[in-house]
Amino acid sequence: MSPPGPKTGAKPIESIESIESIESIESIESIGSTESIGSTESIGSTESADGAFAAIESPSLTYPPMAKLVFDIETSALPVETFDETQQEYLFRDANKLPEGDERETRRGEIQQQFNLWPLTAQTVCLAMLNAETSRGQVLFLADDFEAGGEDAGPVEFVPFADEAELLTAFWDVAKHYDSIVTFNGRGFDVPFLYLRSALLNIPISRKDWLGYRYQTDPHCDLAEQLTFYGVSGRDGAARRFNLDFYCKSFGIESPKSHGVTGMSINNLMAEGRYREIAEYCLRDVQATVLLYTIWKERLAGVK
Repeated sequence: MSPPGPKTGAKPIESIESIESIESIESIESIGSTESIGSTESIGSTESADGAFAAIESPSLTYPPMAKLVFDIETSALPVETFDETQQEYLFRDANKLPEGDERETRRGEIQQQFNLWPLTAQTVCLAMLNAETSRGQVLFLADDFEAGGEDAGPVEFVPFADEAELLTAFWDVAKHYDSIVTFNGRGFDVPFLYLRSALLNIPISRKDWLGYRYQTDPHCDLAEQLTFYGVSGRDGAARRFNLDFYCKSFGIESPKSHGVTGMSINNLMAEGRYREIAEYCLRDVQATVLLYTIWKERLAGVK
């Protein structure tokens, strides 16, 4: 999917202002201009509180220590036609070994669904991010209609983008202002996906230290690692890995899937132009991750 460029009169990304006082830990500020890839403009007052992040580039400003950014991404498969004949043969090789008929087509469908998981066969269509301390933030998402999402008031702002390159640029402009991140399975999926998609699109990566030493929680606390104690029990032991939905229900947190949307829905929602529903689902994932992180920090942090 290749959404068209911004419509005339659309709210430019660089006009989004926000943030609480810089004197508080709740005052993490950032987001860059997407008017041109790789550029960032200073905007907004640090005393404004009507948004989530602001692009603050003044060298005189400092950022509170130990600020944590919680984020999650949604991805959608690129059309099969994106790939040439040799690439398609490679991708569907397992299916093509089967006899022609329903079994082969079923296997092809299963492989195509996996396209969502691979940065060489999918794109980032949404990225939600919140300050772990304040729950203020933004949801960056691809959309055809640029006038459909940028006017939200409150602690979380929905910001539509023309294409993935602009979305990723805005994200890396935010990420550089945070000391550390919190994810659920970010080490296994979100972070490598973002790194490779950014490389493919030649988008500068502002933080390249999120896949470092596994057995520490700074600068990357991956709750999927922490809640399994780094896989100490293997696949079937006491600390086996469950999905976010299962952990949330077990710890009394509302599941992000409770509204009927799951990661398996993203391709269809994109095809139907239901971009805001994807954005809202992605935000629910991050909100649940923030609550799960709070529980982990209070009850399990420090377990060795």
